[in-house]
Amino acid sequence: MALASAHLRVARPTNNIDALLPFYHDGLGFEVLGSFADHEGFDGIMLGHKAGGGGYHLEFTRSDYHDAGRAPTQDNLLIFYLPDEGGFAKAVSQMEQLGFPAVASLNPYWDRCGKTFEDPDGYRVVLANMASPV
Repeated sequence: MALASAHLRVARPTNNIDALLPFYHDGLGFEVLGSFADHEGFDGIMLGHKAGGGGYHLEFTRSDYHDAGRAPTQDNLLIFYLPDEGGFAKAVSQMEQLGFPAVASLNPYWDRCGKTFEDPDGYRVVLANMASPV
C-alpha cells in the first residue's frame, strides 16, 4: 500500500474535549464522525468531513490518568489551504463571528497569506488563502 493513498488520522490529547468542540465543529465546520467513552481509560471524539472525506480526520482524546497540557510552542500548526477568496473570507468570518479572533502567527509568513487561530489548548490552525504548494 502506498502511504499517499492512505487515510490520515491526526490524534492528540486534550484535558477538555467539550472546550474544543466549538472551535473545530462550529468554527471550522468539522462534523462529529464518532466518539468513544472509557475505552481503556480514554474518552475520544473524531472530527472530519463525511462528504468527500478529505483524506484525513482529527481525533482528540482525554484521560483522567494524565495531564495533556497546552501546545508546546506557538508553531504547532494545522494548515488548511483555501485558494478561493470567497471561501477563505467566509471561513475567517465564521471563526471571528463565533468569538475566535485571529492571532499573530509566530512565523510572519502565515500572516501575509492567511489567518491563524488558536484553539483552547494553544494549538494553532492556519487558514491560508492560497493553493497548496504541492
